[in-house]
Amino acid sequence: MKFLKLLPILFIFFGNVLPYKNEVHAEIKSPEDYRVLSNESKKLSISNVEYFIEEGDKYFKNGDLDKAKDSYLDARKLAKQLASFYSDLNSSFKGIDARIPKEMQSKGKKTLQILAESNERLASMYIKTEKPEVAVPLLVETIRIMSPNSPEGKEAYEILIQLGFVETKYKG
Repeated sequence: MKFLKLLPILFIFFGNVLPYKNEVHAEIKSPEDYRVLSNESKKLSISNVEYFIEEGDKYFKNGDLDKAKDSYLDARKLAKQLASFYSDLNSSFKGIDARIPKEMQSKGKKTLQILAESNERLASMYIKTEKPEVAVPLLVETIRIMSPNSPEGKEAYEILIQLGFVETKYKG
């Protein structure tokens, strides 16, 4: 019975003394290699939202409105997801580490700006295809997320006036 208690100690001792065959050594060339989402070409990034908008612009210029709409909708969907993720992280770390909410707030703001841009492009496309009733919620959302005082909010409100959805001019 005493031998069984000594067995783990013997394994540890002889395990460290005996040479290893077929050893594998891991080498980290760059810590950035493991930060897969920090690269600009990855799925969950603001640059990917910008890519969808650029693709939509190309399709729009070529007259392929269905593909343009799909691309703008993809940009909008991804921007909303990113904004939600940044907001969740912001609220989770409030009061714990001030640096993280500050970063999430900055990234969230960029995401909301690009969401407003994708909404604007999508609304323009709907207006051009004579579907202004679909454009109105997008313009209202832009005003809500960016505020009526922002350039994006003012532009969205002007379009709502042009469409006849609202009549009172905003003097802000």
